[in-house]
Amino acid sequence: MSNPERNPAEVVCDGRQEASGRGAAVVLPYRNVPLGGPRAMPVRRSLPQRERSLIGAWCFVDHYGPDDVSETGGMKVPGHPHTGLQTVSWLFTGEVEHRDTTGAHAMVRPGQLNIMTAGSGIAHSEYSTEGTTVLHGAQLWVALPDEHRFAPAAFEHYEPPPIDVEGARVLVFLGTLFGETSPVSMFSDLVGAEINLPPGQRLEVPVDPAHEHGVLCDTGTLTMGAAVAKPGEIAFQPLGAERLTLEASPSEPTRVLLLGGAPLGEQIVMWWNFIGRTHDEVVRFRDAWHRERETGGGVQFGAFPDAWPDTLPAPELPNVRLRTRG
Repeated sequence: MSNPERNPAEVVCDGRQEASGRGAAVVLPYRNVPLGGPRAMPVRRSLPQRERSLIGAWCFVDHYGPDDVSETGGMKVPGHPHTGLQTVSWLFTGEVEHRDTTGAHAMVRPGQLNIMTAGSGIAHSEYSTEGTTVLHGAQLWVALPDEHRFAPAAFEHYEPPPIDVEGARVLVFLGTLFGETSPVSMFSDLVGAEINLPPGQRLEVPVDPAHEHGVLCDTGTLTMGAAVAKPGEIAFQPLGAERLTLEASPSEPTRVLLLGGAPLGEQIVMWWNFIGRTHDEVVRFRDAWHRERETGGGVQFGAFPDAWPDTLPAPELPNVRLRTRG
């Protein structure tokens, strides 16, 4: 998915500084961002934010829906570029058509993972299908560590088997949890899973104490220690925890996405759909994208699919250079 902001801020994410944080769970709020034009589909963005820009290597979390497509127009994101990251697409309801410049053409459906490795450059498009009436899901980004950030562009699809854990339904789409391991390619130590809790359930989740963890609440209300998260909010647990105690709403099911990983330990620069290491590098990515929009791709971002009627221009860069935060 593209970052739809017209004036996206350049964000310096210092994983080295954030790795030192320890303590009790806290709630990370979200801000509303419109995805598209006049009939924009709203998304709730809880990462990055001023208080925290990374959870492990997870660097971007958008939560959307359930949206009536007849009112919002659904997801309509023309071809756009990415560098230095992996996109992780996860749906709860609806269907999205994906095309990218590796030649991949796939559908994103509930309970199925689509993961795209941008590496040095890729472009893709995402459109909700004509049969979709309600769209509901999450779009996540993972920052690639420096040694792998120019990896070849790639696309993978995986449907994790549901497992039962004390009455909770769990789908492990990245890493290992509850003894279930995803075969999907990763470039850092990560975990990702959907957990469905019946009303009132309390579930102990064993986790790696060397990981940071964020639990995105999708439905119901999640209680995790002193943190109480509502839909779109993340309950964040710093390093050191050996287990997470998840408690569902007493009167309704609670569905969450558990996202965790070892601290990235690197400083990254995010602007629009690019992740780099310096301001000048991001400028080069933007310039390359605009050159390839004129030629139909084929160099850094790959050859554009014939099915693309148009592509997204990059926003204007800010008039100031980056200043590190923290």
